[in-house]
Amino acid sequence: MAFAAVDEVVPGQPTPSVRPLPLSALDDDRHRANRHALTAARAPFAGVALDRTRIVGVVNVTPDSFSDGGRYLTPERAIAHGCDMLEAGADILDVGGESTRPGAVPVAAADELRRVVPVIEALHQHGAVISVDTRNPETMLAAAAAGAAIVNDVTALSHSPDSARTAARSGLAVVLMHMRGTPPTMQVRPRYDHAPCEVYADLSRAVQRARAAGLPPHRIVVDPGLGFGKNQAHNLTLLTWLPMFHCLGHGLMVGASRKSIIGRLDRNAPVSDRLGGSLAIALHAASQGANLVRVHDVVETRQALRVWDALGRSMAEAAPGLDDRPRRA
Repeated sequence: MAFAAVDEVVPGQPTPSVRPLPLSALDDDRHRANRHALTAARAPFAGVALDRTRIVGVVNVTPDSFSDGGRYLTPERAIAHGCDMLEAGADILDVGGESTRPGAVPVAAADELRRVVPVIEALHQHGAVISVDTRNPETMLAAAAAGAAIVNDVTALSHSPDSARTAARSGLAVVLMHMRGTPPTMQVRPRYDHAPCEVYADLSRAVQRARAAGLPPHRIVVDPGLGFGKNQAHNLTLLTWLPMFHCLGHGLMVGASRKSIIGRLDRNAPVSDRLGGSLAIALHAASQGANLVRVHDVVETRQALRVWDALGRSMAEAAPGLDDRPRRA
């Protein structure tokens, strides 16, 4: 990863300040580790190369997810939906059997297993790289046995004392997502002095816990958790500060697809009318170096990323040759 400019975050109360940092300063001993974390190529994640922004397609095998709850509750529908996403260009399929929307009620592990295991087994047979969206260690183990390669945990492996150890021993790669509170309580007046720095600190501790449990760096990706214990201002600020999360030295996933942040920015648009905003945030995340975007609309996201990437390459190729640029009359 390459950067044209770097800012240094200076701790302060109640909020930090930012000051420009010359690129040459990254060669100093004090900043060398940060330079490596920022610029080092990310290793493949569960076999998926992170050489460009990859698409994680959402398969909700739930009755109550905020976007498509109930549409794919039967194994047959969920499997067909996952196959459609795979054909459309999804690099990873994220299969979940418990809604974690604001206000969601916890699901018994037995019900979660009943929902996700048949779907994971079938999609694995179709060649999909599968992530299981769960916070329960027993589901992690069963999903790994069924063919999952990744666990996407909204609690960053903190829901159970056995979570981190289970993920490490199972061989699963992990997405450590940030959340304050629990789904029933997380949106009750969330408060931060400075959301990006506090989320960064929490994720840094989550990475340390995962590493201490035996997870190597190449099996860890972080996610700032838009909408999970954050209000509108927090979400927008986190999106502005996305580059900072590369300093953690791991792959970065961003999930904003169809979320309320989009509806609030567009006259309370319903979930069904948030495609444009979802694409806008996915492209913003890609422009800030996000390695993975978690989306519901794979076809449209793939097209948007391909066009955006082609435009970027064309601009990069044209930049050295000023004579090739359009001239004003």
